[in-house]
Amino acid sequence: MPCGEDWLSHPLGIVQGFFAQNGVNPDWEKKVIEYFKEKLKENNAPKWVPSLNEVPLHYLKPNSFVKFRCMIQDMFDPEFYMGIYETVNRNTKARVLHFGKYRDVAECGPQQEVDLNSPRTTTLERQTFYCVPVPGESTWVKEAYVNANQVRVSPSTSYTPSRHKRSYEDDEEMDLRPNKQKEQHAGARQAGRGVGLQWCGETKRLETEASTGQQLNFLHLSSPFDLNFPLPGETGPACLVKVYEDWDCFKVNDVVELYGVLSVEPVLSVPSHDERETSSLLDPMECTDTSEEQRVHSPPASLVPRIHVVLAQKLQHINPLLPACLNKEESKSCKFVSDFMSELSPVRAELLGFLTHALLGDGLAAEYLILHLISTVYTRRDVLPLGKFTLNLSGCPRSSTFTEHLYRIIQHLVPAAFRLQMTIENMNHLKFVPHKDYAANRLVSGLLQLPSSTSLVIDETLLEQGQLDTPGVHNVAALSNLITWQKVDYDFSYHRMEFPCNVNVLITSEGRSLLPADCQLHLQPQIIPPNMEEYMNSLLSAVLPSVLSKFRIYLTLLRFLDYSISDEITKAVEDDFVEMRKNDPQSVTADDLHQLLIVARFLSLSAGQTTLSRERWLRAKHLESLRRTRLQQQKCVNGNEL
Repeated sequence: MPCGEDWLSHPLGIVQGFFAQNGVNPDWEKKVIEYFKEKLKENNAPKWVPSLNEVPLHYLKPNSFVKFRCMIQDMFDPEFYMGIYETVNRNTKARVLHFGKYRDVAECGPQQEVDLNSPRTTTLERQTFYCVPVPGESTWVKEAYVNANQVRVSPSTSYTPSRHKRSYEDDEEMDLRPNKQKEQHAGARQAGRGVGLQWCGETKRLETEASTGQQLNFLHLSSPFDLNFPLPGETGPACLVKVYEDWDCFKVNDVVELYGVLSVEPVLSVPSHDERETSSLLDPMECTDTSEEQRVHSPPASLVPRIHVVLAQKLQHINPLLPACLNKEESKSCKFVSDFMSELSPVRAELLGFLTHALLGDGLAAEYLILHLISTVYTRRDVLPLGKFTLNLSGCPRSSTFTEHLYRIIQHLVPAAFRLQMTIENMNHLKFVPHKDYAANRLVSGLLQLPSSTSLVIDETLLEQGQLDTPGVHNVAALSNLITWQKVDYDFSYHRMEFPCNVNVLITSEGRSLLPADCQLHLQPQIIPPNMEEYMNSLLSAVLPSVLSKFRIYLTLLRFLDYSISDEITKAVEDDFVEMRKNDPQSVTADDLHQLLIVARFLSLSAGQTTLSRERWLRAKHLESLRRTRLQQQKCVNGNEL
């Protein structure tokens, strides 16, 4: 373990040391950040930092140093806090400066109180993010992170989930204090409410809470707190994240890794008596809005802990088998990456064979599925996203569980995935598009609030005859919008706001999908297993864990490779296209050229080639010819368009 546990168990003590050395000089804040940066570079130190993704909250010590891998689901309004404040000893009148950064509660010692009128008090601003675990994160990703971490924890003795309930003796102490002291405490709370810090007092904190009965009455006014996860069935903690530097670098739906100070102060989730009295004097509608917003923005700390961020970084991917940075210069010289690229060809061949078996012996479908899985939006020209490759796999058997098991296979290969069962009931009742709740002043999540590189499998084989109501029509339109433009229009009631995305969409259907797709491929099974579940399970169990890891590295790594076309090949492609137009002017269009270039791009990258060669161009033409021939044959068999 890294030398010295203080920075892990008592990070605020480290911060206090820098603050004491530098006083009001702002350099102390930079020194704190540099200190923790250097600490995390030592001896695999990140593996020793407890993660909220893996360690239950009640096992973590309050005010300890933790990390959290998450997606920014919402951004609340900035809040003010007391960056520096001064306390006065009531007996000796001695004055002490304190820092408020990385804290929710203003700490002070016995016989001390905060001097709210001190000229040395500094008010600063911080941003609050509402963060949730990465939606759709695959089980193998979670397990790999758990296995990589070297933290071994036991339940914290200094924190229990019921800590927010004060004992009967504490209530008596509160009632027996002199009236003057109570007034001082009330004044401190009233003055401090606008600056984001609760106040300390006689027993190390000057917090005053409502009685237990009043707390319960308040909690019963509202429905149980919704953690606002975008996808159903998600587990893990949501966190309120306090960011102090460079918050403009982050945006909603970014996947980030945070390092910071854990705060689970129970007073944060308890409304003060004064606030409830004030609310009751407001207009009834305003009172409802105020209490609802307060409930959402100040949830129980035992349910939604706070993290005060010391260090934060955007994650380009969440694959634990790869280095964190893949598109920077240093990654090009990374030995791990160069070694893997040298053995890419056999990995591709094994993956092709594996997917061919998963697709019931259809090798052409396996080729296109590989291209789909490594596709990514690499740039946007005006509103057009370049690099998207939505695949419609038609001809899927309706009566079997083929699509469900194919999704399981994909889950074992990619870091994040979600299967949307496209039934009439789901389309009419599920919330696809996030919308703004102005009463609670928060963004209510929807199914399409997904992080970059998520694999979305839409199972259209479950669709039956029925009537789509208005929400259902809007949901279908949202899916079409996502597929065509790689964006989701979030609903802000009075207007819609575009949020760009980068989601790989695979549509499984019997005939041609009702949704738009970049490429339709009709499945031609070569084998029909009598027991689909048994067949797919045996396929997965036959793959060695080391081989499966190579598949996972392959599919993530290739998304980050650069790609270019030389002038010579560009000229050859142009000449070839002109020749194709001459031979078949009615069928060959500019869209066909675009499709060929996309297939050629990902075909080259799938072989580890970052430039287009003549060989790969001819191979792309051959694959497209086979695909089109198959569709034409199916059209002739059925007598209608697929």
